[in-house]
Amino acid sequence: MSASGEIKRMKIGLVGLGKMGGNMARRLRRGGIEVVGYNRSSAIVEQLADEEGMIGADSLADVVAKLDAPRAVWLMLPCGEPTEQAIEALIPLLDEGDTIIDGGNANYQDSQLRGVMLADHKINFIDSGTSGGIWGLANGYCLMVGGEEEAVAAIEPVLKVLAPADDRGWAHVGPIGSGHFTKMIHNGIEYGMMQAFAEGLDLLHGKEEFNLDLAQITELWRHSSVVRSWLLDLTAEALSSDTKLEQIAPYVADSGEGRWTAIEAIEQGVPAPVMTLALQMRFASQDETGYGNRLLSVMRNAFGGHNIKDAN
Repeated sequence: MSASGEIKRMKIGLVGLGKMGGNMARRLRRGGIEVVGYNRSSAIVEQLADEEGMIGADSLADVVAKLDAPRAVWLMLPCGEPTEQAIEALIPLLDEGDTIIDGGNANYQDSQLRGVMLADHKINFIDSGTSGGIWGLANGYCLMVGGEEEAVAAIEPVLKVLAPADDRGWAHVGPIGSGHFTKMIHNGIEYGMMQAFAEGLDLLHGKEEFNLDLAQITELWRHSSVVRSWLLDLTAEALSSDTKLEQIAPYVADSGEGRWTAIEAIEQGVPAPVMTLALQMRFASQDETGYGNRLLSVMRNAFGGHNIKDAN
């Protein structure tokens, strides 16, 4: 990470210091960026202040007061109401030319509306699709940035420190909304890749006559295979310590972005069966009652006399 004079002079507010936001604060501090951090829970604020030299704040107003004009405040909050409330609370605190960056997962259409609303107050808005998860601190984050050219240029030092390198892992992809739109499609692709790996490994696991070692095979695929990827690296690492996964519940949550991607495909009339079906498979894993499958069993019994398995 660079430690140029330009970066050392940069100061940014960071609101939301959860798993990702907290690590972003750490990476920024280690890269020479001054960070004014605020979180609803004060414990992480105190920890980051002690360990990383972050400037702690006890409210949004305190964040703004401790920043130099023109101010930049980066939000890492859950999508929807928490982000909306924070933006609304920041508006009267900020001045013309200040900037709000939403780095969380948000619907790109909400980001477009927020951009229009903030423009009325002459406040810049940037939407940054942020990928990297818990590994971002060590490896850097992939940042898909939407906004006006001048506003994005002003926070380049921050983007360069958060990214894997100055010249890669971040990009100004287009106008307001384009950052979250790009991240939305990114997550849709991620759903499809995960589902393909899960189905393939399930087939290998089911071929009992070969007694295949899935830890060995996933490690094998990591080297020179066409399907090698960071996702495969993580899968191989998980299987190296536990191939049976007996303690893992067969439940897979879905983020809003997977749903938004499927909706976007419908609205554009673009066929996206892999991403859409991957989302549907997650829904299937979440069906604790199994009512639809119970109905299927009843139908098979009704037309073909097939046995119904007792739930007990």
